Amino acid sequence: MRVVDEKGEQLGVVPIGEALFKARQAGLDLVEVAPEAKPPVCKIINFKKFKYQEDKKARAGSKKSKQSETKEVRFTPFIAQNDFDIRVKRAKEFLEDGDKVRLSVKFLGRQITRRQFGYDLLNRVNQQLKDITKVESEPKWQGRILMMVLAPIKK
Repeated sequence: MRVVDEKGEQLGVVPIGEALFKARQAGLDLVEVAPEAKPPVCKIINFKKFKYQEDKKARAGSKKSKQSETKEVRFTPFIAQNDFDIRVKRAKEFLEDGDKVRLSVKFLGRQITRRQFGYDLLNRVNQQLKDITKVESEPKWQGRILMMVLAPIKK
């Protein structure tokens, strides 16, 4: 097996017994770092320190990957055009950041008798955002609230 010492210098290809002897002389461990290589590569290092550095690399990698959140944008069924445009713009910003967006239309009082206005509103939003989104869940009722979830299209 190919052996690398604690300073990073190659000791060459040596038998396992000799490599273990050199590691014990240095008061360190013999760790196989590349088992698929021909011949396998081993390092003479402090195993606890090596394990700590590997865990640190894994944690740093997971910090960089962003978890997708679900943001909510609320509407009412009889919303003014300017308010509608502002909310659609905000939903677009969320989607561009990689977050999912839950669109909810809350019906107050006797508005519930005009359910079609909620469906029409969600269809308008979907039409405006169709180039950057896909529908994750179709409009569905939860009490007096009509909800729909949009997810960004991965590019």
